[in-house]
Parts: sequence; structure tokens; C-alpha cells
Amino acid sequence: MNIPTTTSTPSANSLPSSMRVSVLNGPKELVVEERAVPEPGVGQVLVNILAVGVCGSDTHYYEHGRIGDFVVDKPLVLGHEPAGRIVAVGPGVDPARVGQRVSLEPGIPEPFSAETLAGRYNLDPAVQFFATPPVDGVFSEYAVHPAAFCHPVPDEVSDEAAALLEPLSVGIAAARAGKVQLGSRVLVAGAGPIGLLAAACASRAGATDVVVTDVREERLEVALDYGATEVFTTHNAPDATDPFPGSGYDVFIDASGVEAAVLSGLHRLAPAGRAVMVGMGTDTLVLPVPLVQNRQLEITGTFRYANTWPTAVRLAASGVIDLDGLVTSRHDLDDVGTALTIGRTAGALKAVVSP
Repeated sequence: MNIPTTTSTPSANSLPSSMRVSVLNGPKELVVEERAVPEPGVGQVLVNILAVGVCGSDTHYYEHGRIGDFVVDKPLVLGHEPAGRIVAVGPGVDPARVGQRVSLEPGIPEPFSAETLAGRYNLDPAVQFFATPPVDGVFSEYAVHPAAFCHPVPDEVSDEAAALLEPLSVGIAAARAGKVQLGSRVLVAGAGPIGLLAAACASRAGATDVVVTDVREERLEVALDYGATEVFTTHNAPDATDPFPGSGYDVFIDASGVEAAVLSGLHRLAPAGRAVMVGMGTDTLVLPVPLVQNRQLEITGTFRYANTWPTAVRLAASGVIDLDGLVTSRHDLDDVGTALTIGRTAGALKAVVSP
């Protein structure tokens, strides 16, 4: 096998030398800068970014300048849900990949860490993740990334859908963590993009009942198109004070991060039920220990995802899960501030930035 040892791309000479980048200098301080187009190194590719989904974490960094221990203490490029087209390759990458449309998996682990070797590369403590300080994200016209984490997408998947394979991967990881299977009864708290995709994944995994709760009725209407068999607002949900509330759910997935929603979900689990914590809205909560012990509940967190992209690509390409239907607004680099805050408006689900 002949492995290329130098950067190889038919269009390398036609690439620009500079690119536009949206940069966060501090809370609510965005500027568009000109930066040099990066060159791909060994095992890397250069991607022309075509679409980037906006995540709640991007919004949190924009408004507060930090998430927990991750602090924006120097200029940072946001955006970690990208898709684009490969325009150049670095040493060790097949030149035939130039022109390929790809979805970028945003985390880069150490290849030989204990967690990576165990198949849990998302838990590698040294993982470098787009838009997580101090690592820049991809609200930019170009980005370099390891070829192995640039997943090819077929023509059936649009550029925007290719970007949203990232939140779909969160939904896949949640369904897997909950061990959803044929006949499972699943409760999902939160009908934002992650909750909707978690519900869709649970439905596709064989759950016969997928109940979604939220405070926004317009989002619950959308949930019915994403696998929900029943929806409730927080004020009209069935009573959860009985010893075995409702008829008992096998799996509870929290995509809200709201303490009241988490506690309500735990009370609605059947004995030996499993709770999956996906939302990150609260740092601590009061755990009802007798409930957990008496029902022998399992509670697990999820941290991003691992080995989900092949499944996500197939789900999107087959049309089994409609990612394009989540997009409710489109923005350019000059409008990133609006993209980061529009999610609170009525009817908004997913904003996409097209650099």
C-alpha cells in the first residue's frame, strides 16, 4: 500500500490564504476576524465548513463566559456541531478524500489512553473538544481535523443534517445508556433538540411507549413527530405521588437539567428502572435515597458519546430520523449573536450557522 507523505489536493493552489472567523472575546462580545487558513498536518484534513448547529453550551459560554470549570479566559471560537467538505489533506491521508462531504466528530482523544483503548474515548481526560476552552470551535470558514473523525455522509444527508449528527449522537448515547429495548416504556423530560432526538432513538430502538414532558406546548407538538406516543406539560402530567406512579417507566431520560424534572422522573420509574442524566442545568440535586434503594434504581450520567457516528449516518440517510425538520433558523457569521439566543423564542428549535 502506498501511503501519501505530503499534503495532496488538486485544489490546494486555489484555496484562500485567510478566512472569516466568529470570535468570543468575553460574555456577549463577538467579533468577526480574519485569520490564516490552517494547513492540515499528519493524518488531518482541511474542511470547508458548510453548516454548524448551535448548542445550548455555545449559548451558555456566550452569555456567561464559562460552564463549570471551563472558563473563557482568552478569545474563543464557539461551535461544535459541524459539517463540510474536505478541500485538502495532510500527510498520511488518501488524496481521494478531497471533495468528500463529511460530518466532524468534535472530540479528539489521546489514541492510546486507557479510556480510548477500552472503547470509551469520550471519557479520555485529555480529550480536546471543539469550543471547550481552550480549544477553538468551528464558527469559521475552514477547520483542520483528524481524518478519522471526519465521517463521510451520503448525498441523502443534507449539509445541515450532517451537522446535526452530533446532537443525534447524544440521543443515541442516551438510548444506549438506558438500555432501551423492544417493549421498553420510556419517559423523556425536555423537548429541546436533544430530548426530541433521545425520544426518536428510543422509539427506533423498540420502545412501545415514549412519553415526553416539557413546559413549552409548541415543542410537545413537535415531539409527536419524533417518536413520542404521548406528551404532557409539567402542569398536566399524571400524579407522581403514588408508591408506583403511573404504570412505571423502565427508562427515564432527563434532557432538561431541571431539578424538579429529574426528581419527578425518578419517582415515575418502575422498580429496577434506569435513569439517564443528559441535561446539565444544575450542578447538584437532592437525591431521594430511600426511593433509589427501595426500587433498586440505576442512575447513570452520559458524557457526550463514543462510536455513534456510523449509526447516526445510517439513521439520517434512511430517513428514519428527520434532522432537517429540527432546523428553524439559519444565520451567517455576522449573525452568530442572534443564532446563539434565538432558541428562547416561540417555535425555535435549532439554529444553524453557515459560514
